[in-house]
Amino acid sequence: MPLLLLDLDNTLVDRDAAFRAAVADFLVEHALPVHDTEWLMTVDAGGYTPRAEVARAVRARYGARAPGPAVRDLLDRGAADRVVLSRPVRSALARALTSGWTLVIVTNGRAAQQETKIRATGLDALTHGWVVSESVGHKKPAPQIFHAAAATVGVGLDGAWVIGDSPHADIAGAVGIGARSVWVSAGRPWTETAHTPTRTAPDTASAIDSVVDAPG
Repeated sequence: MPLLLLDLDNTLVDRDAAFRAAVADFLVEHALPVHDTEWLMTVDAGGYTPRAEVARAVRARYGARAPGPAVRDLLDRGAADRVVLSRPVRSALARALTSGWTLVIVTNGRAAQQETKIRATGLDALTHGWVVSESVGHKKPAPQIFHAAAATVGVGLDGAWVIGDSPHADIAGAVGIGARSVWVSAGRPWTETAHTPTRTAPDTASAIDSVVDAPG
């Protein structure tokens, strides 16, 4: 069966929207400036900044006004507790399953946090499996994590597609394993020069449909 490797954060689920909501609640709860939402989102960088670095930045900015346990809870559970799976993405995944595709989530991050998102949104029932960088010891775009994803379902990477929002982690990762790819642009222009996606789609549901409807 054809293999479709799918990114999780800001591809299958809107991780940044979930984290933004968590940040807003955190600032209000601790009587911190609400306009600092944008500052903290910038520090977080879509989840790519290491957790310890974000925690240090928060402590440096707020001191004792941001209790350590509350900061840890924000970074550990803030996005995971709030992510949702949109109806268009859910429907696109269901169509891919019906069409015979093998679906595997490939995500960087901590296993407990990422698996919470997968199970809470029902993605565990809409995919055949997943790999998390912490569990396999390799992060995207390293080829090893994609090989691990294929191994979880016993399917080779020949003919595989990769869908994701990150030019570096997802599209460069696809190039590294010789797979075709769809970049989820969300309205952004493509600015990389070292590599390009096979296709570009404005959103994840369209990206999935473009592969399922015309895999060649």
